[in-house]
Amino acid sequence: MEPIIFGLGWVGLYAPLALAAIGSSIGCMRAGSAACGALLEVESGYGRFIGVAALPSSITIYGIVVTMSLNRELTLENAPGIFSLGILTGLALLYCAIAQGDACAASINASKSKVEVFGISMAPAALIEGFAVFAFVFALVLAAGIPK
Repeated sequence: MEPIIFGLGWVGLYAPLALAAIGSSIGCMRAGSAACGALLEVESGYGRFIGVAALPSSITIYGIVVTMSLNRELTLENAPGIFSLGILTGLALLYCAIAQGDACAASINASKSKVEVFGISMAPAALIEGFAVFAFVFALVLAAGIPK
């Protein structure tokens, strides 16, 4: 039973980074596809679309920091907490990154036809980033309570 508990602890340790990176990749791919489509329809100003397409990548940074905050010697006492916190944070970051990619794609599609809505069309993506920050901050707070 101990090897399983230690194995789960290792999974939980790496999960925030791995799942956030997967979600960011999917989010950037979705937004990037919209940006590529927009390039065909606009004459200029497409640089902002490329920047928006990269926005979901920021969520991977949160996963890196959470993984580093969970990094400690695994014991039977702390492995379950590391597993639980790591998996749940990773899943939250994964979903936020994918959802943010969809919001960025919608923003790109809206603003390619009507440039003046570009700023306000980014509001949903910013709100989703806020949820990722909530998961990130609370993971850091809870990680401090896991025994070292």
